[in-house]
Amino acid sequence: MKEAPVLTVSVAVEGRLDMAVMCRVLAEAGCQPGTIYGLKGKAFLRERLAGYNRAAERWPWCILVDLDHADCAPRLIAEWLPQPAALMCFRVAVREVESWLMADAEQLSLFLGVSARDIPSDTESLADPKEAMVSLARRSDRREIREAMVPRPASGRGIGPAYALRLSEFTQTMWRPRVAAEACRSVSKCMNRIEEMCQRLSRQVG
Repeated sequence: MKEAPVLTVSVAVEGRLDMAVMCRVLAEAGCQPGTIYGLKGKAFLRERLAGYNRAAERWPWCILVDLDHADCAPRLIAEWLPQPAALMCFRVAVREVESWLMADAEQLSLFLGVSARDIPSDTESLADPKEAMVSLARRSDRREIREAMVPRPASGRGIGPAYALRLSEFTQTMWRPRVAAEACRSVSKCMNRIEEMCQRLSRQVG
């Protein structure tokens, strides 16, 4: 029996870590990422959202943005994209994509070298998930994690020099989206939407 082709999905994200997360989620859903767009921050992404949405009239797209300090995900979605195309999956990480990674506390604790008990259980309630992630890295018993992810004194930066690189490595090799979805509602909603879209399109081309 001939296997159904793997569905390719175009992706637009704010930055490199978001790219790793979305690619991992797509793979878990049985899809593969196509061309990656954005990667220059939230304002850049919003400026081009209308064009991405037009493209999603003919080809599947997934876009991921952080909620950051906005009131709530449904309101942000309604403001940014009130009329999504049929093949558009526009999702919001509450409040930042780090909250999705912390939702797999067992694997993150192994990667960072910290106790799983130190990782917040309700990651979507964190006001600043990035700061919480840096705080966890600061407690790590591994020098390479601290040097990569914790900002150097007087650097004026909120994260370490290889913060996104190390977390992208974790995302690609250890993070379990389905486990995270059990503890983080915005992960679950993203997974459900992508799987529904991919399954529907796979049946159409199969």
